[in-house]
Amino acid sequence: MKSILDIALIQSDLVWENPAQNRSIFTEKIDSLSQKVDLVILPEMFSTGFTMNAAEVAEPMSGATIQWLKEMSMSKDVAITGSLVIEASGKYYNRLVFMFPDGSYTYYDKHQLFTLAKEQEVFESGQKELIIDYKGWKIKPQICYDLRFPVWARNTTNYDVLLYVASWPKPRINAWDVLLQARAIENMSYCIGVNRIGLDGKGYEYNGHSAIYDVLGNALTKQHPLEIETTIYATLDKDHIKKIRTKLPFLEDRDNFELI
Repeated sequence: MKSILDIALIQSDLVWENPAQNRSIFTEKIDSLSQKVDLVILPEMFSTGFTMNAAEVAEPMSGATIQWLKEMSMSKDVAITGSLVIEASGKYYNRLVFMFPDGSYTYYDKHQLFTLAKEQEVFESGQKELIIDYKGWKIKPQICYDLRFPVWARNTTNYDVLLYVASWPKPRINAWDVLLQARAIENMSYCIGVNRIGLDGKGYEYNGHSAIYDVLGNALTKQHPLEIETTIYATLDKDHIKKIRTKLPFLEDRDNFELI
């Protein structure tokens, strides 16, 4: 168990529907990390951009990008996570894969599919929440549009970190900023959001604003918001969580419910 967790958020442009080139870009970025971290976080659909052309770009769980994640995690002794297009049993998933440094992994399938892009017509909705236990930290992963639905993120398990990977477009970036901060405050957890930048193949623009908020909703990023291609470093502290939750035991007053 670690009382602190060092993380790196890679806010990057993505090459449209080109997994090999995106893997090469992220290899270079991970190789050039300026400090040792425990966890590297990549954006939503980091190997392709946010595409609905699943049939053309989907990979199996035995595919090249999963193998790349495994090799990078093991060689760098770091956990790496981000989402990509996965095909399984004839269905497509927007799947966040969390690769551990020992080469094992777990995954979360995006629950709230983005109807404006007709994502629900291409991808299957995930029906299971996931709590990742990594170095004694409980991490709950979510993907982009999930951010708009607080019930799906509600901290009923006393997790430590709520994590979002995203392709959140520039015209609605204010909602991204506000909702990330709100999720941190209402769940009394760290809340991390990693968004891409640049133009995608459909002409949509993304301007980053990747951020980390503490239990009180304070931004940990030195310069906020960030709208350039960059790597953001931060250190999460278990003592901060314990101290604030002890002083302000708001989670003890939460409603009891089960998702069905």
